[in-house]
Parts: sequence; C-alpha cells; structure tokens
Amino acid sequence: MDNSIGSLLSIRLRFSDDARLGPGKIALLEAVERTGSVAAAGQSLGMSERRALLLIESLTAFFGEPVVLIDPHSGEARVSALGSELVRAFRAVEADARRSLDTQFAAVRAKMSAHRDHSS
Repeated sequence: MDNSIGSLLSIRLRFSDDARLGPGKIALLEAVERTGSVAAAGQSLGMSERRALLLIESLTAFFGEPVVLIDPHSGEARVSALGSELVRAFRAVEADARRSLDTQFAAVRAKMSAHRDHSS
C-alpha cells in the first residue's frame, strides 16, 4: 500500500457548474485509447456504453471539439488530439500535486505512520 499523502489525492476540475473533469473522465479517455472502443472502455470501467458516450459528449460540448473520434463505419474509437492533451495535462497536474503534497505533508505522514504503528 502506498503510504504517501499524495496517494490520497483526487483532483476534480470544475470549468463551470456543468463542465467538470476528474479521474473518471480521464480514465474513460485512457480506456478508449487502450481498447479502441467506447463500449469496451465503458465496460472496463463498469459503466454502460450510453453513460460513456454521455461523458464523452459532455466534454466535446464544453470544449467545442471532439475528445474522441468514432469511425462511423467500423465504430472504432480513438482519442483526439484534444482528448490526449486533456489526459496529459490532467495527469501532469495530478503528479505535480502529489509531489507537492508529499513534500508539504512530510511531517504529517511521519505522524500518521507513528499513529498506525501504535494502534496496531
């Protein structure tokens, strides 16, 4: 088990009241890239194809361009340049925030470990 403070972090960006980007949508984009299918991506994350499509459509609507490109003939899906950039930027912010938390909370982490050792 990762005992860093940063491993407790979950980032959610709220661009507006109805436009959010968090770990779920990022994982969905990564799953689309991995599987080449919106249905398979959704299934791998425990959601329906419809739910996966709605999440992808919400990002497309907010940014004004597709985050996933779906071939109308084969149904094959791939993440667009914008979708790839969202994943890259989100993961970079997440990594930076984790490093910062681990640095800033080093003393707290030591106290957490000491407390766990004494309560066992």
